Amino acid sequence: MENEPAFFETSPTPGVVGKPLNRVDGRDKVMGKAKYSAEYPLPGLVYGVLKTSDIAKGRVQSIDTSLAMKEPGVVQILTHLNLPKLAKTPNDPEGKKAIGAPMGFLPMTSDVIHYAGQPVALVVADTFERATQAAALVRVNYAAEAPIAAYTDKRARLFNPEKIQDGKQDGYTRRGDAQAALASAPIKLTATYTHAINHHNPMEPGATTAIWEAPDRVTVYESTQGVTRTQKALAAYLGLPQDQVRVITKFLGGGFGCKGSCWPHTVLTVQAAKAVGRPVKLVLSRKQQFTSMGHREDQTQTLTLGASKEGKLLALIHEKTSTTSPWDNYAEANSKIINLLYDSPTFESHYELGRANVMTSTFTRAPGEAPGSFAIECSMDDLAYQLGIDPIEIRLRNYAEKDPSTGQPWSSKSLRQCYARGAELFGWSKRNPKAGATRNGRLLVGYGMATASYPVHNSQGTARVRLYADGHAVVQAGATDLGTGTYTVMTQVAADSLGLAPDKIRFELGDTKLPTAPNSGGSVAAGTVSSSVYMAAQDVWERLTKVAIKDPKSPLFQAKAEDVTAENGRLQLKKDAAKGEHFMALMKRAGMDDIEGSGQGKYGAGYETGRPSNPAGPQNNTESEAKHSMHSFGAHFCEVQVDPDLGTVRVTRWVSVHGAGRILNAKTARSQIIGGSIFGIGAALMEATARDPHYARYTNADLGDYHIPVNADIPDMTVEFIDEHDPYINAMGVKGIGEISMVGVTAAVANAVFHATGKRVRDLPITPDKILSTKSV
Repeated sequence: MENEPAFFETSPTPGVVGKPLNRVDGRDKVMGKAKYSAEYPLPGLVYGVLKTSDIAKGRVQSIDTSLAMKEPGVVQILTHLNLPKLAKTPNDPEGKKAIGAPMGFLPMTSDVIHYAGQPVALVVADTFERATQAAALVRVNYAAEAPIAAYTDKRARLFNPEKIQDGKQDGYTRRGDAQAALASAPIKLTATYTHAINHHNPMEPGATTAIWEAPDRVTVYESTQGVTRTQKALAAYLGLPQDQVRVITKFLGGGFGCKGSCWPHTVLTVQAAKAVGRPVKLVLSRKQQFTSMGHREDQTQTLTLGASKEGKLLALIHEKTSTTSPWDNYAEANSKIINLLYDSPTFESHYELGRANVMTSTFTRAPGEAPGSFAIECSMDDLAYQLGIDPIEIRLRNYAEKDPSTGQPWSSKSLRQCYARGAELFGWSKRNPKAGATRNGRLLVGYGMATASYPVHNSQGTARVRLYADGHAVVQAGATDLGTGTYTVMTQVAADSLGLAPDKIRFELGDTKLPTAPNSGGSVAAGTVSSSVYMAAQDVWERLTKVAIKDPKSPLFQAKAEDVTAENGRLQLKKDAAKGEHFMALMKRAGMDDIEGSGQGKYGAGYETGRPSNPAGPQNNTESEAKHSMHSFGAHFCEVQVDPDLGTVRVTRWVSVHGAGRILNAKTARSQIIGGSIFGIGAALMEATARDPHYARYTNADLGDYHIPVNADIPDMTVEFIDEHDPYINAMGVKGIGEISMVGVTAAVANAVFHATGKRVRDLPITPDKILSTKSV
C-alpha cells in the first residue's frame, strides 16, 4: 500500500460513536463565543418590547400612545391599527392549515382579547431600556368581560372532540369491549389523577432578531427547535417563497417543546422590522414566557382497571378532561401509552375539553406519555398492593410481547432487562413490601418504580457531506442543537462514517440554507439526522468508488462496485482488505480537491420498507417488509424520605435504566436522562402554575414563585443503557432519548411516597399539604 498517506498511518482509530466524547461546542459556550438568537449585533439594530393585556377577555376600546411616543429613542409603536398586514393568519381555518400554526389565533389582528398577557402593542426604540419604559407608558382601555379560567369552571363548555392535538389524534378510541370485560372482572380499580399546569421555562426565553435585506427577503435569528418549520410558517404568514425567508438558530438555551412552533412574538417582530425598516430584536420577559409559548395543560384523568385475581389485566378504561383555548382542540394524547404499555385485551379512551380564556397549551417534554404514565403506573402499583404482588412482578405478569394497540411485533424491546438491571442497581430486593414500615430515624423511607416508554415517530431529513483531499470534512444539516449535544454526536457519526478523527470534522447546523432536517422534538432529531449523515457519507464513498474502479493506478481498478467497501477512510475489497487505498491518495492522484455527497435519513416506519443500508438496517427484503411497533422502553427506581410531621418529600436515591437503541454518546446520553428525570421530579413535587379563577391570570409567573428543582433537591443519579440493537428504525439504529427520560418519573416518585407513607396522592405536584391531608390507605 505504497500510496497510503502518512496521515492515515498515525490518525486515531475510528470508532468514536458511543464513546463519551466531550462536547465539541463546549469551549465556545464556556468562552462566550456561542451566539444565541438575541446576540447578533446587526447594524442599526433597534429593540422591541411587548405591551400585553391586563384582562383575559374583552376588547380594546382605545390605545393612547402619546406619552410613550414622547420618550427619547422611541422609533414606533405598533398596534392592531397600524401593524403591516399579513398574507395569511391562523385566525381562519384555511390560514391555519397553510401556516401549520400551533394556535388558531394571532394577536394584534383585531381588538379582541382572548387571554391575559395577549400582546396589544409593540414598542420599538433604540435601546431595550427605552423601549421598556415606553411600553409602560402605553395606556390601553378595555371593555372587559368575565373570563373562564379552566375546564373546572361551571361556565366552561365541555365537549367531546373528534380529534385532539389539532386533528392529529382521535378523541375516542376503542379496542375490544372494555365495558363488558370490566363488568365481569373479579378485581376493579378506579382512580382519578390531576396534573397541574406546567411551564417549560428554559434558561433562554423566546427571542427573535429580524432583518429585512430586501422588500421581499428576510433573515430571522430565532430561538426555535426547528428552523425549517419556522421558515415554512413565516413564509406562509408573509406570502413569500420559502427560499426568501431564512431562519438561523446556531445555539439554543433549552426548549422542552415550547420552541417547537412559530409563536406570535416571532411574527410580530418580523412585522415590526418591516414597519421600521431596521433590524428589530425582541426578547420575552420571564413573565411573558408564561403567556407566549404554551404550557402543559391542567388536566384530570380517570383510569379504571379490570383484572383477574392473579393480577392479569382484562380491561382498561381511560377518560381525560383538560383545558384548551377558545380556538383550538389541543390536548396531550395521554391514552396512547396506556393503550400499549401492558397486555390488556380491551381498551377504551375518551377525551373532553373545556374552552377557557387561556393561550393554547403545547408540546411539553413527553407530551401525553408523561402524564399518561402517571395514571397507569400509579394504578398498576395500586393493583400490586391490593393483591400483595411485588410492583415489578405485576408488570411482568402483564408484559406485552407485542403492541396491544396494533397487534404488531416490537422492532426491539429490552424492558425485561431494564427491570432486572434497575432492580439490581437500586437494591430492590431489600424493599420491605409493607407500606409505611421503613424508617431512617424519624423519617419515613419509600421505594418506588415505574415503567417508561416513548414512540419512534416517523420522520425524515437530509444531510450533505463534503470530504476534502487534505483529510477533513464539512458536514451539514439544518438541525437544531437544543443544548443536548447534537453538534457532538453528529461529529461522532461523521467521523466514523468517513474514517476520520473527530477534530477533522466540522458539523454545521441551524440554518435553512442547509439541507432540511426535522424539529429537535419528539426524540426524532438524533435518529433522523445521524442516519442522514451516515447516508450522505455512503454517497461520498459510492462516488469515490466509481473514480477508483476507473483509475488504472488504483488497486481497485476494474473491480465491481458491489465488491468494494469503505473501512476507516479506505476503499478496499470486501474479500481482500489489503487490496485498497485511502481516499486521500485516490483524490490526490485524481486531482480532486473535494467531493460532495448527500443523503436522506428516514426514522420510523418509513425506514422499514427502505433499502438496507448498513449492518444496523434490515438484512433482507422479507425482514424489511415486516411492520413493527417502534418504541423505547425503560424503568425508573426512586427512594424518598418523607417527614411525617412536616409532609416534606426528598428524593434520596435514583436509578434509571433504558433500552433506546444505539447510544451515540455515553456522556451526553446520560446527561439527557438525568435532565429529563429532574424535569419529572419537578413536576412530581413542586412545579405548578397557578391561574387565578376569577381573572384567568397567572399569579406565579416567575422563577421565584414557580418552583423548580435545584441542586440540593437532587441526589446523585445512576443511569445505564441496555445494549440494544434495533434493525428496523433507521440506518443508525438510534431511537432517541429526549422524551423517555421523563416518562414514568412522576409515577416513580408517587409510588415511593405511597410506600413510605401508605398515602396515595394522585394530585400533582405532591406538596406537603397534600401529604398531611391525605389519609392512609
